[in-house]
Amino acid sequence: MEGNLGQVVLGGLANVVLVLLAAPFFQGVTRRVTARIQSRQGPPLMQPYYDLLKLLGKEDIESGEAPVMQRFSTYLLLASVLAVACLVPLGLSVPMGFTGDAILLVYLLTLSGICTLLAGAAAGSTFSLVATSRELMTMIALDPIFGVAIVIGAVNTKSLRLETVLDGSIWASAMPVSGIIMLVVMLLAFQAFVGRVPFDISEAETEIMEGPMIEYSGRKLAMFKYAQMVKLVIYSALFVALFVPWGSGLPLPMAFVLFWAKVAVLVLLATVLSATHARYRIDQAVRYYAAFLAVSLVAVVLASYGH
Repeated sequence: MEGNLGQVVLGGLANVVLVLLAAPFFQGVTRRVTARIQSRQGPPLMQPYYDLLKLLGKEDIESGEAPVMQRFSTYLLLASVLAVACLVPLGLSVPMGFTGDAILLVYLLTLSGICTLLAGAAAGSTFSLVATSRELMTMIALDPIFGVAIVIGAVNTKSLRLETVLDGSIWASAMPVSGIIMLVVMLLAFQAFVGRVPFDISEAETEIMEGPMIEYSGRKLAMFKYAQMVKLVIYSALFVALFVPWGSGLPLPMAFVLFWAKVAVLVLLATVLSATHARYRIDQAVRYYAAFLAVSLVAVVLASYGH
């Protein structure tokens, strides 16, 4: 038992290390591809690593209204997304699936959004408070959508076990209508989940100066940016596990490579959309969120009837 527990813990740590190493690389790919689309040369692929190291060495100036809450929310944000990494199959089996179920996964993802709210509120500036209100509206509309995708997987498999739900459970029956609907909804809402253009309204550098991060510097800003990079990888991995699971049964090296190839394709698709679309206004974004949520509720009703 101790040996098995040690292997499980090592698997979880391996997932955390893998995500921490991969997240800045995918951010570098995103910057490079965006620059090419806009006819620029762009920074080197390793630039995000350099940026994070530079920020970690900078002076950490605390100018917000509640410095203790600023520190707490920032570190908890990174910790919550890394905890999700321990529960997601990153080309392998779910390493620590026995420690929780699909409800815990939804809770941890929601907690990361709450940490952003706390960080923005603790900063206390006008721009950060505007960003906090926008983030709250986004969470109210988007978090239920991801919850619906998990519920449909649980209904199809009659289980909340992570290794069962995160293994293409949407397709447990032959091409269900509810699964097809949720695939389309999640694909359209993916930009909003990862906070990329045209749904980056809670940051909006040209409007509210990156919103929640405006009063952050040094180590806390590095943790904030790192958590955002990790969320792109985590949500991409969750999308692949839920909706594009084919190939997971191949031998280990091939399954691992195929999984990360699908993640890379999803990241590139999000990058192209970000580089070719303008940011939506908050009222436009809310209308899209409402439409996504309404359609996802139709999907969960269909799933409850076996469709």
